[in-house]
Amino acid sequence: MNGLRAIQTEYKGYRFRSRLEARWAVFFDDCGVSWEYEPEGYDLGNGLCYLPDFLLHGVTVNHGLFKRDCDIYVEVKGVMDDIDAEKINRFYNAGYPDENQLGVSNTAVLVVGNIPDGESMDDIIDSLQRVAYNDCGNYPNYFNFETIDGDYFAAYPGVDKRGTFTLFGDDLSYLWSLDEAKTEHAYRIARQARFEHGETPIIRRY
Repeated sequence: MNGLRAIQTEYKGYRFRSRLEARWAVFFDDCGVSWEYEPEGYDLGNGLCYLPDFLLHGVTVNHGLFKRDCDIYVEVKGVMDDIDAEKINRFYNAGYPDENQLGVSNTAVLVVGNIPDGESMDDIIDSLQRVAYNDCGNYPNYFNFETIDGDYFAAYPGVDKRGTFTLFGDDLSYLWSLDEAKTEHAYRIARQARFEHGETPIIRRY
């Protein structure tokens, strides 16, 4: 893998650093959530700077202390390294005004990887769950609330029955409000997105 680089991909006027980032943008669009790509970088101190991939607006956090209209950062990672992990952990922790760390961080970050596989919503949830609970030690876990509200608990991105983009917790007390058809469609569309020559996406409608 040494020397290999991701293909930059253009979508909706943005030049994404990878096709994976562009596919997540397709997912967010199909979910109807407002997003910005790399809107601002941050100085974390000690010579460490961080530029989150996405900022989502108007997100519902359906977990722990239920909260609507949140701004949530999203970090798209194919492979995590020590520097990535330090940046994400430091950025998430900076969102708490004191040491109590209760509720959703003001700099909450959802870490995502590949678009999950699955022919049904149950399959997709199983795929997300396997990744979310694959303990990464000091590294932030993918699809997990630990970098959102501090709780080691799977976080499932999707759409609720009101049509709002939501991060769902991992049991029926949260998932009952998931719009399974809409959410499954968004994952399927994101997986099927093709960006010919890194420019124009071709999406097969399902």
